[in-house]
Amino acid sequence: MTRRWLLEATVVAVAFVLCLLGGLLHADDTLAAPPVQTYLLAAVGSAVLPARRRAPVATVVATTLCGMLAAPLGLLVTPLLVAPAAISAYSLAVRTGGRAAAAVLLPSAALLVAVTPFFEADFSWEDTGRLLTVAASPLVAAVFGRSARHRRAYLAAVAERARRAEESRESEARQRVVEERLRIARELHDLVAHQITLANAQAVVAAHLLDTRPEQTRTSLDELVRTTRQALDELRGAVGLLRQPDDAATSTEPAPGLSQVPALLETFRRSGLDVTISESGTASPLPPATDLTAYRVIQEALTNVTRHAGGSSARVHLTWVRDQVAITVTDTGDASRPRSGSPPGYGLVGMRERVTAVSGTLSAGHRPEGGFLVSVHLPLPPTAVPTAAASDGPTDSENR
Repeated sequence: MTRRWLLEATVVAVAFVLCLLGGLLHADDTLAAPPVQTYLLAAVGSAVLPARRRAPVATVVATTLCGMLAAPLGLLVTPLLVAPAAISAYSLAVRTGGRAAAAVLLPSAALLVAVTPFFEADFSWEDTGRLLTVAASPLVAAVFGRSARHRRAYLAAVAERARRAEESRESEARQRVVEERLRIARELHDLVAHQITLANAQAVVAAHLLDTRPEQTRTSLDELVRTTRQALDELRGAVGLLRQPDDAATSTEPAPGLSQVPALLETFRRSGLDVTISESGTASPLPPATDLTAYRVIQEALTNVTRHAGGSSARVHLTWVRDQVAITVTDTGDASRPRSGSPPGYGLVGMRERVTAVSGTLSAGHRPEGGFLVSVHLPLPPTAVPTAAASDGPTDSENR
């Protein structure tokens, strides 16, 4: 507030001094002390300037009237004498649109000099240049005010764009954090839940064999130890995703893909799940992300069978066509086997997110004849080249 009052006082003082300087020149082209009416005119014209922010049009009208009184009061009309009118014209151009400002300033400029020829003695055409300068002074000030208005609007637009860009960057950063969190959550679920489910199944088998066939209990416990050790290793690798670049190096083991599916199925068989795999068509190389997604879908689907289907048998089938690979995982839904009472998790949600991320489709649901079916279609790259010779008909390799 103090700064604003200081600025207003400075403007009023400058306008007052300019008016007094304009009064030094008299009609006989001599320099002399300003007459009393000059002080009066300068005081009135400068006193209304603080109102130019709240009422710019009224201020222009008031300062124009003061300028029109110069000639009737016997003063020589000069650009300095109408300085308050120029200052108010500048403020009007800054605060209003171009047409509104022109509608006020053009009549104001004309009125400043309209009455002068009737009151100045010995008025001649030589005085026309001086009057044109007087009339042009508020118009020139308005041009500067218009330029300042455009500059302020430009700076405001730049600041707004910068603010929106900053908000956009923050929003994108938050979105990236959410996506990374979900990705890590999917990795932890796919890596750890699979191994923990197998460990639970192996522990159940060991507990069952302890009474009936104690000699096989050690074998089951050895499988349990290997499974839990692998779970710890994979958990350590997943947590390593959260490390910074300068942290200790983590495992550089490549991400799993379809080539590791046989080993994956073997772990399920050791836990008691009767699982078979079949394949038809000509296999093609998959991009790393799609290859990992295919592996995780099979892993998660079989893990769900182990958890929720009471150890019923399962079938995995891969169908290769020109532009996609279809993966189906089906469990028999054996009603004679007890179903797990485990609460639902995020397995299907994670699978759907993975499949959608590589532009694939997923469907899952109960079969009318019993059991559960997971079907996934993953696109193949356009430039995929077959890497395995196609057989005359679909191959059906079942490994039990």
